[in-house]
Amino acid sequence: MNQPEGFEEGENKVCLLKKSLYGLKQSPRMWYLKFDEFLIRYGFIRNRYNDCVYILKRKKVCVLYLLLYVDDILIASADKEEIRQLKESLTQNLR
Repeated sequence: MNQPEGFEEGENKVCLLKKSLYGLKQSPRMWYLKFDEFLIRYGFIRNRYNDCVYILKRKKVCVLYLLLYVDDILIASADKEEIRQLKESLTQNLR
């Protein structure tokens, strides 16, 4: 978690957390919606039969498969560079 904008640093100052992200009823849904939005922008297509399976195609060839289960992700591809690029993009965009 990052400090809020305008936070003044000092030895006797703390940041009070009013609500936890974990444990809220809507937090898993919000996380999924943010993750789904990122994948769609990246170029993935959501599977029609299972909302947790995503496929990335380039030139009509499947390049990446991504399976999402709660907070676990499985990425499969024959191209290690594609996996590396996706992981780097995930790191930069989903903080």
